[in-house]
Amino acid sequence: MTNNSANNSAISIQVMVAGRVRVSPDLPFGNGCGLVRGSGFFVPASKRIWLPVCAFLVTTPHGCILFDTGWGRDMSPDGVYDRGAQIRSLGSWSLYRVNQGVVGTGMTVPEQLAAQGLSPADLDVVAISHLDCDHANGLRGVRNARRIMVSRDEMRCATRFPNSLVRFNASWWRGIDLDLYDWNDHEGPAGRSYDLFGDRSVQLINIPGHTDGQVAMKITAPSGRYVLLFADGGYATRSWRDMVTSGIVYDRHAQRSSLEWIREQSLSPLCVRSIACHDTANRPETILLS
Repeated sequence: MTNNSANNSAISIQVMVAGRVRVSPDLPFGNGCGLVRGSGFFVPASKRIWLPVCAFLVTTPHGCILFDTGWGRDMSPDGVYDRGAQIRSLGSWSLYRVNQGVVGTGMTVPEQLAAQGLSPADLDVVAISHLDCDHANGLRGVRNARRIMVSRDEMRCATRFPNSLVRFNASWWRGIDLDLYDWNDHEGPAGRSYDLFGDRSVQLINIPGHTDGQVAMKITAPSGRYVLLFADGGYATRSWRDMVTSGIVYDRHAQRSSLEWIREQSLSPLCVRSIACHDTANRPETILLS
């Protein structure tokens, strides 16, 4: 372990805002409106909304964990919005039409780590919630981490036709040594989870619907208090508060069941914080959990 703060009993969760994404309002809050409306393919820039793209640095006595990667630097080589660079980074003009992204100077995960005296090699685990571009585009920047984890169900979903042509791009992870894990526990709405350290202090809990293999990360202190990072299981607190599902839904029934579980977990008195990846309320901060 290089990160000395992990050598005591403290747990910290650092919210890293690693860029922004511009989408149709129906993508995060379309309530299962369907692919055409949810993708916003024909929605002009003036009617789109900007959302933060977040990654999370979790420091525990077991090690240093990164949850998701945000955008890679090749999305914005000069730190500004760059249409051509994004199309090349995503490998798809159609994906660019759905997600317009930008990551400012110093905002990629490797740059934020370097500002703290860390490098990707100091990461014991990188856990990817799911393989959509704004969560996995930065994988190459952290490829020197000790372990990079993607659920096997998620990889099946991402490489299944037609997903592999229209939603995901294998170039984001091609050549990277991925640990494709199977579930080893039974937590969550689908009864599928992965207990990372064998003590349920860090659990990767399957929340299907947005994709088959998407996971939330639940970080639990010895006191039983926890922080829930629910990725794109919902796009904001209002998602679970008002039960508003996203517009692009892989499995509508599963997504609603997952959101009901997120709501239940978020309302528990043991829940310290419940955070979506793209909530506009997200700001850089560090949450201490004890």
